[in-house]
Amino acid sequence: MSEKTGTPRRRRSDGLRSAESVLEAAIQILGERPDASLEHIAAAASVSRQTIYAHFPSRDVLIEAAVTRITAEVVADIDAARLHEGSAGEALQRFLDVCWHIMQRYPMLLHLPSAGPADDHDAHAPVLGPLEQLIHRGQATGEFDPHCAPEWLLTAVMVLGHAAGSEVSSGRMTADAAITSFQYSARKLITVQSVR
Repeated sequence: MSEKTGTPRRRRSDGLRSAESVLEAAIQILGERPDASLEHIAAAASVSRQTIYAHFPSRDVLIEAAVTRITAEVVADIDAARLHEGSAGEALQRFLDVCWHIMQRYPMLLHLPSAGPADDHDAHAPVLGPLEQLIHRGQATGEFDPHCAPEWLLTAVMVLGHAAGSEVSSGRMTADAAITSFQYSARKLITVQSVR
């Protein structure tokens, strides 16, 4: 009885492990080679292509699952950055540092195509939500430019992120250069610039 009960449990456990292996391989391989095939991902995960399809019916579904997993990590890192503490400017730098570290850790993010403004906002909502709250706080304290609506600033930051990814994908910039430019541009966009 216990053996029969344990078998499905072991199968579920094996299935979870193989799905996790596929996800880890996809994140790594797609960061190195954005056009990598499912065969390459299967080889890196030491599973068959059929095993990938058992967990992820298509390449798009696999990429979406990988992004969902990374997003959960980003949200945890943003929460740990405690954006509600200190000045808004310092909190913005912590937010951008999180973005920088995540993009360095997961270069596949720099190769994701834009799905369009509405879909992008939905996909980025877990990350944009804390930034929107921070922008409101910074505008209230006078640290951030009050002339643009927070929604506009969020869209602009998101577009800057996609622009950084496009430059990397095209080979015109290295990942480090693109991320550095993204950070600098986002700060200039959001913060109040002193008149010299």
